[in-house]
Amino acid sequence: MTTSRRLADRKSAKFQKNIMKRGSVPETTVKKGNDYPVGPMVLGFFIFVVVGSSLFQIIRTATSGGMA
Repeated sequence: MTTSRRLADRKSAKFQKNIMKRGSVPETTVKKGNDYPVGPMVLGFFIFVVVGSSLFQIIRTATSGGMA
């Protein structure tokens, strides 16, 4: 495959332009936002299950007279 001189010069210029930009990129490219790994519905359901089961356990222990 032969490459024309014009195409080779264009590739070389693009490469040189990228070399000059080296080190001027931001530290992170990830957006810093309020993205939670779980949705609010899943979090609400989890809290509902945990609090509900603990209340159920407290009520069951209280009605059985202490140690079950």
